[in-house]
Amino acid sequence: MSDVLVTGGSGFIGSHLVRALVKRGERVRVFDNEFRGSEANLVSVRSEIDWVEGDIRDAKSVHKAMSGIQTVFHLAFINGTEYFYSQPKLVLEVGIKGTLNTIEAAQANGVKKFIYASSSEVYQNAAVIPTPENVPAIIPDVKNPRYSYGGGKLMGELLTLHYLPKGETQRLIFRPHNIYGPAMGWEHVIPQFLENIFKASEAFQKKEIILQIQGNGQETRAFCYIDDAIEGILTVADKGTDGEIYHVGKDEEISIIQLIEAIEKCLKIKIQIKIGELTPGSTPRRSPCIDKLKTMGYCPKVSLTNGLMKTIEWYQRALTEKLCHK
Repeated sequence: MSDVLVTGGSGFIGSHLVRALVKRGERVRVFDNEFRGSEANLVSVRSEIDWVEGDIRDAKSVHKAMSGIQTVFHLAFINGTEYFYSQPKLVLEVGIKGTLNTIEAAQANGVKKFIYASSSEVYQNAAVIPTPENVPAIIPDVKNPRYSYGGGKLMGELLTLHYLPKGETQRLIFRPHNIYGPAMGWEHVIPQFLENIFKASEAFQKKEIILQIQGNGQETRAFCYIDDAIEGILTVADKGTDGEIYHVGKDEEISIIQLIEAIEKCLKIKIQIKIGELTPGSTPRRSPCIDKLKTMGYCPKVSLTNGLMKTIEWYQRALTEKLCHK
């Protein structure tokens, strides 16, 4: 009998979380439909978990998967910026209906702890950098489909805190900030850069290239390697206080130009940046204040250089395989 349910457990963050939970002896059930993830991401622990394939929008399937569960990590969502623009209805349907289904199933089955994966996207253009958890979350333009994701995540926070009855289930929320690592998908800035560099350099053979980017490169992010993120999520689960929100990430803000320079050093390729238009709704600066989680013992350890090296090695293999199969 499984005690822990991870929705979206075959995705990037979800699969790493599942492996970490198994490693520490938890009995884990994964609920996923492999829209963006893959059961193959769990091959190393497949015999040790309970795999349930299903759609988070299907209330009956979610209720069935919740049987016997004590702790829920709700990660199921449609991530990837291109989906925010191209499929906002799906993003909202999975985000809102899926979260409501999961919460109602948790309540019906007497779940003791509910951990909701939110996002840094709830801030958009934060008024304070580094951003603490008490800075207001906003949706600046409801007409822009990009905010289907941030809006869906914000609605999930409201459901977690105010739809789940206080006192019956411990409710915890974490907001991950720019988590990266091997096999993170193709719809994020680091893998998109690597794919574009791969093409421009003819499979990393040319040592000088031009790279087109969105914006002027002064936009900033604080990138957190996946191993550190999992440590943060487990710290929230183990030590978090009911009704509280925690940032999971790293408090080292860098510009996109600095990110490209770091990739340049790893690949030993000279990159000339060609600036372009910034997509409407893009955030110019993002960096979390993680003091709240640090007081609970969280301490990210992986440097950007080491994290990028591991990530680049994986994408070099994946891109080469894609080329060979064309």
